Amino acid sequence: MNSKNRKILRRIFENPLRPDIRWQDIENLMKACGAELSEGRGSRVRIYLNGVRAVFHRPHPGNFIDRGAVKSMRRFLINAGVIPDAV
Repeated sequence: MNSKNRKILRRIFENPLRPDIRWQDIENLMKACGAELSEGRGSRVRIYLNGVRAVFHRPHPGNFIDRGAVKSMRRFLINAGVIPDAV
């Protein structure tokens, strides 16, 4: 995982929740963590990481995920065992 991915991971876990995280940065972080990403219907993206599965929606028309998606991503990463202290 490079420094940019570690920065994005820290931003996901910051409080208050940040509304300025790009979806492409999330996808790059997931790939760096070894996640499998597959396309679902519409804007859905299925992510499988360390035995944990989740489905997220790509933001549209913008590129930034909202606070609710950040919270869901945080919960997914915790369940998958990926937290900033462990990186």
